Amino acid sequence: MVATDDATQLTTVDELPENDSFLFTVLEHDGSKGEVILVNGGDCIAAWRNFCQHETDQRLDRGFGAAMRDGEIICPKHGSMFDACSGHCDNGEAKGSTLLSVDVAVEDGDIYLTDRTCDFLHEGGIEDDDDEDDGMPSSSSHLTF
Repeated sequence: MVATDDATQLTTVDELPENDSFLFTVLEHDGSKGEVILVNGGDCIAAWRNFCQHETDQRLDRGFGAAMRDGEIICPKHGSMFDACSGHCDNGEAKGSTLLSVDVAVEDGDIYLTDRTCDFLHEGGIEDDDDEDDGMPSSSSHLTF
């Protein structure tokens, strides 16, 4: 049973299709911000810190969904594949590593953030934080062609 007083509802199982992800930003207890991806691996709903274990500045979800196939999260830079349920990688540059988990719970089809090490800030990535600017990108590096 989820204590909804201590948990934040993120989305629902129906709104998170299999092999899909949901990106959100959290406030860490040290005051820093972090990104988390919530994934539906088919056999599980899990949440992971949004970076590859091989190269921590490489985001798995760059703002338009994590690449996923057959219950695995694919690093867009190295091609390493992480099991969506366990976070473990057995191939590529990140072989032998495991994604850092974030606690979530599913109750009555609703998905809640239950991790006590962070607090939900907003849907989307850190760059989507409306409090930091007027909504305009801070540089042209946000452009994709």
